[in-house]
Order: sequence, then structure tokens, then C-alpha cells
Amino acid sequence: MLTDSQTCMTAVRSRDARFDGWFVTGVRTTGIYCRPSCPATPPKARNITFYPSAAAAQAAGFRACKRCRPDASPGSPEWNVRADLVARAMRLIADGVVDREGVDGLSRRLGYSTRQIERQIRAELGASPLALARAQRAQTARVLIETTTLPLTQVAHASGFGSIRSFNDTVRAVFAMAPRELRSKTGLSAGHTSAGSAWHHLHLRLPFRRPLRVDNLFGHLVATAVPGVEEWREGAYRRTLQLPHGPGIVALRPDDGFIAARVWLRELADLPVAISRSRWLLDLDADPEAVDAHLSDDPVLAPMIAGAPGRRVPRTVDGAELALRLVLGQQISTRAARTHAARLVEAYGEPIDDPEGGLTATFPDASRIATASDRTLAMPQSRRATLRGLAAALADGELDVSTSADWAETRRNLLALPGIGPWTVEGVAMRALGDPDAFLATDLGVRQAMSRLGIPDRGRAALAATEPWRPWRAYAVQHLWASGPHEINQLPEPARKVS
Repeated sequence: MLTDSQTCMTAVRSRDARFDGWFVTGVRTTGIYCRPSCPATPPKARNITFYPSAAAAQAAGFRACKRCRPDASPGSPEWNVRADLVARAMRLIADGVVDREGVDGLSRRLGYSTRQIERQIRAELGASPLALARAQRAQTARVLIETTTLPLTQVAHASGFGSIRSFNDTVRAVFAMAPRELRSKTGLSAGHTSAGSAWHHLHLRLPFRRPLRVDNLFGHLVATAVPGVEEWREGAYRRTLQLPHGPGIVALRPDDGFIAARVWLRELADLPVAISRSRWLLDLDADPEAVDAHLSDDPVLAPMIAGAPGRRVPRTVDGAELALRLVLGQQISTRAARTHAARLVEAYGEPIDDPEGGLTATFPDASRIATASDRTLAMPQSRRATLRGLAAALADGELDVSTSADWAETRRNLLALPGIGPWTVEGVAMRALGDPDAFLATDLGVRQAMSRLGIPDRGRAALAATEPWRPWRAYAVQHLWASGPHEINQLPEPARKVS
């Protein structure tokens, strides 16, 4: 996180939106905290305290600015590029683990003592895991208050609050308004399903840092979409989700300055998780200007980046699903991989009643695939054994491919499985674990692109040529892929450029 006061002050005075989410500004004379790009007149330096997180500012007694909405800024890109304990903990907190399992559950997942996790998080972020989870709940509550017609009691439940009193107290402390006041002042948009529906239907906006290049981001997801689980409809990518309290569906459409999200949930308590996984899927917390500036230092990549700034890494909503699908796609075409996956979904997926039709099931659990019949695994025997072995390791908990996994350990464990090679390992690291430096050196599309650019594309010479791209080689892969004619680089219909 940023701790240099001079750099922070420069960002505030220039209202630099690139720093939104990196830190917040507490103004002692007003008791308000803002994002760096707040349009209000910057306060005097002597009246400012910089905090590494909104939770730290809230813990110090500051309330959120009503003008710049610091609670609605993109998340810090710091947690997407680090593999240390704090970063892993932050990814779990974003996924709602503290709300569901408490700090003890967070500790168990990370394999460290509660005391050590509390100490490290507080030292870096100025707030405890509980305070960070509370800030996340407050942000979710404000979104629901302002954009849905949900009764406030349901808003409290959906936001993760254990009681109405805690909900009221937190909203009042953070936003200087009671929930009813906040709703009455902002106006509402239709958002909730009609009475009697099995689904809760919500409309949300997901912010990001500009620029955002949407062609290969959505194009990759659409080109590899598994029938029944994913689809492209009316300019939106739709897919089913398996959430902690039940199934869900999300539709994500690029718009000017935000991603328009429509979410269907069985249980409202799953909303924060659905939002977090959607943001992870589209890499919305990335810092594209920092990535592009670094990669542009390479004269070979510079023209590609100048022509298509803001590329993101298409990720996944479920690491286990992604790993299994990568094995299905080993050494075959994208279309064939979709066919194999669709066969598994039809046989073992959990059926789902899509309110808009088109989607039929969630992707099967690893435990189901581990015992899948030969009839549903129409592939060479060696790959069939690899798929079952991977599925068994995932189902037994021997292999962690979640966003909070240790990157080095997961790579070692994957390579130890028969039939798993560098291509699969780096694909998991890039799209499931979120390692920004993952590099698919053996991928055919990457090698062909490097060859066209006059870059060595094999062995140690190829890896040496990519050294200047560190630590952003996963983003370099997106530019290399995009240099070819593959369908993953194009949407099935024209999309408006988002910048």
C-alpha cells in the first residue's frame, strides 16, 4: 500500500483517479474520508491523514464523503499482484470468509495463527480483519439501499450483518445517515423480483480503473463458454455460479465507465461473494496504466499496447472448475474442449432454472468428475486418468487452486500429478490463482506470436526474452494472443469501446 505522504498528496492535488483504491484521505477538520480523485477542493496538507484502507479511516472515526463515494471505488490492485499472507487474507475477506466463518475460519484456511494474521493485517492496513469485513458489508449495504427496492431488513441480511441494530449503527457511522435517510435521498431503480419468485434479482454497477479493453476479455470467456453454464446474450456474458448458500446467475455487460451486472440469487447473503467473484473474473481491480507503462518499455510490445491499452486477464469464478477445464482442453481445439465440458455438465451438473432461459446447470463438483463414467469421458485413456486424478485431489482438499492459495505450493502440487505439465500449471496460475507473472511459454498461440514478432519462442532463450516483462507477463500473454486471428480475441457482435 502507498505510505509515502508526498506521493499521496500529489495524487490528491491532481485528483488522480489512478490512485483510487490505493489509499483514502481523512480530513480531520470535517471528519470525512475521500478517494484521491475527490472533486472537492483539496484540503490543506496539515489537515490530512492518509489511511491505507477505508476500514482504517472508519476505525479512526471518519465517515465516507457523499460526493466522491470512496466506498464505491475499485479495490486495491495490490491484492492481485502479491502472494504473501496479507494479500491471501484480503482475497479471502473479499470472498466473505470472515462473514461466514469468522477470523478463526480465516486462520484455518491460511494455516497461520489468528494472532499472527491479526498482527500482520493491522500493521499493513491499519484495521483488523473484522473491521475490513465490516467496511465491505457497509459498501454492499449502500449499493443495495440505493439501487434496489429490497426491504431494509433484507438489505441487512444480504450485506452480511448479524442484526438490524448492527446494520443501522454501521451505516449511520460510515455514511452519517440512517439507512432510511440514505434511501429517501438517493432514489431507487427497479431491482427486485416479483413476489413468489424463487430468485432475488438485482442490478448493480461494478467500477474499474480505466482504460478497459473488452474484446479479448469478454471474447475469451465467450469463445470458451461451456453450453448450459455460460452464454453470450444481448451484449452480456451470462453464467451460473455455485455460491456458499446456493446457486446463482450473473450477467455482465461492458458499459461506459462501469460493468453493468445483473445478479440472480437464491439467497441474498451470497451477494457480496457474487460481486467479488465477478470482479475477479474480469480482473476489475487491476491497475492498467501501471501494467501498460511497464510493458511499453519493450519496443516490441509497445506498439501493441499503444493500440489496445487496458487489456485484462480473463479469470474464473471457480478455480477447481478452471483447472478441470484446462485438462479437458489439453492438446485439442477450443470447440472440442467445450464439447467435452458440455457432456460433463449434462451428466453431472446441478440443474438450475434460469429465469431468462439458456442456462441449465452449474459446473459439476470435482467429486462428481472424479467418479465419472468412461461414457461421459470420451477422450484418450491417459487424459481421462489425468482428469480423474486432478478431480480427486481437488475433492479431497489435497490441492488448493483458490484465490487464496500459495502460488508456489500450488504449482508444485499440480506438477506432481500425472499428466499435468507446464501449460496447465501456468494456465491455473494465471486465471485461477491470479499470478500476474504467470507465463504460458509452451502455448502454441504464444509461441506463434513471439515468432512473428522476432522473439525467440522456445526454451531458455524464450524465457530470457520475457524477463523484462516481469512481473506482468500474464498481461503480455493477452497482447500476444490478441495478435492472432483466434476467436478468443473477438466478441460475437460489435461491442462499444470502454475507456
